[in-house]
Amino acid sequence: MEAESTNTPRVGAAVRRRRRALDLTLADVARLSGLSSPFLSQIENDRARPSMRSLQRIADAHDTTAVQLLATSDRTRTIDVVRADDDSGLDREAGVRPVVRGRHQLHALEFVGEHEADREFRHRNDELMYVADGSVEVEVEGRIHRLGRGDTLLVAGGVLHRWRTVEPGSRVLVVAVGDHVDVLEL
Repeated sequence: MEAESTNTPRVGAAVRRRRRALDLTLADVARLSGLSSPFLSQIENDRARPSMRSLQRIADAHDTTAVQLLATSDRTRTIDVVRADDDSGLDREAGVRPVVRGRHQLHALEFVGEHEADREFRHRNDELMYVADGSVEVEVEGRIHRLGRGDTLLVAGGVLHRWRTVEPGSRVLVVAVGDHVDVLEL
């Protein structure tokens, strides 16, 4: 039986692997992300843990997502229980908690609190949003969809979208098929 893990994922190796695969220098990533080379070096060597906002800036510079970097930073598990009070992967400042750890076909994040529509997303594969509490507005292809408690929204892969919470204390679960998964069209 596999024990539950409370270890925080270390994203440094995943960031370094991605940077090297793209043949980028730390200076290149610093320029693309707006973060300093020394800070990026500390992240790659697991001497600093980036906030979710910084990790997303790094991911953008690497043409990937923060979720993907987190997923590739942790080992794959056949069974993994993430307890509600397990805050090992929680970014308190950003109000984001991974609810699936490791490299799997699905990624899932729980967002709690205020989240602004400060960036657009376009994922390779499908994404599902479920509103557990509160309400959110999702802009998809220029159209606003307001979702309340218990509502879901599916965004097909390749579709540009952004979202924001409308009520303080909102809780949103976002589940996406990983970018590394090839979805077969039937």
